[in-house]
Amino acid sequence: MLTAPTGHTTRPPALDDAEAILRLVHACTTPVIGFGDYTLDDVRDELGRPGLDPARDAWLVLDGDEPVGYATVEGRGDGARADVDVVSGRPAVVDWLFERALARAREVARAAGHAEVVVDQGVYRQDEALRGKVAALGFAVGTTFHRMRVDHAGTVPPPAPIAGLVLRQAVDDGVRRAAHEVWNGSFAGQFGFAPKTYREWHEAQDRKSIFDWSGLWLAELAGAPVGFLERTDQFADENRGYVGHLGVLPAARGRGVAGHLLRHAFHLDTAEGRVGTVLHVDSNNPTPALGLYESAGMRPVLVIDVWRGTFPT
Repeated sequence: MLTAPTGHTTRPPALDDAEAILRLVHACTTPVIGFGDYTLDDVRDELGRPGLDPARDAWLVLDGDEPVGYATVEGRGDGARADVDVVSGRPAVVDWLFERALARAREVARAAGHAEVVVDQGVYRQDEALRGKVAALGFAVGTTFHRMRVDHAGTVPPPAPIAGLVLRQAVDDGVRRAAHEVWNGSFAGQFGFAPKTYREWHEAQDRKSIFDWSGLWLAELAGAPVGFLERTDQFADENRGYVGHLGVLPAARGRGVAGHLLRHAFHLDTAEGRVGTVLHVDSNNPTPALGLYESAGMRPVLVIDVWRGTFPT
């Protein structure tokens, strides 16, 4: 076990720490981007996500009783990739958390038989301190995500029908299974994507406090599953809807399915009294997603770079 930073203690985080962790994240994030960008549900969902072992995959650094550092590691796919998330305003604590998180990522990859591990860390474009730290560790920008938003004035009508296109809510297992297949197929090959089995995917969805199965829609074209839309309450604190995922199988692209699903989300959001819709898009997406969202009136409001490093195990 690594020695705790001087003057601090460390332990695994627990669900009872959620409010204190939220205060820490807000204290670190607000000076950088002007707002907290994290909710209590986010903390609780992270601490309760499938596969997280707090004793090995998460760390809480304390000054007395108050958390001053927090980090998690989430393995991807077969263990060759991992996402890390390090939060602290104290450089020595940041150093300790990265050392611990990268050691854990290497450990998981090594146990799975990999000679190296690819690690991603999201960094707000304005966060100069964290950018400098990950660069010094050998990370480089792998891609950039734009947070897109459109504000709604009044009700958005439902999208115009497309011949042969039918939308189904995922309220039964058959529709969910079809949506899962489309999810895997539509995102295959995109940055950071790792396919999941139906069981893994269903459990992850089911555990999200911001998600309900009525928010998942399957698009069928001529009777065949071709696309899906996932709506969540990620931005309910702003009274805005959130498109968590929107995907269309390669063979069905260019036929208006993605735009139909996006405008369906706008319609549902305004029908529920939401004042806007938010989503994130990878600027290196192999599909013309960014152009689609801009053509629908969405504009970037925040930039998040994903820094990627490759480390021997």
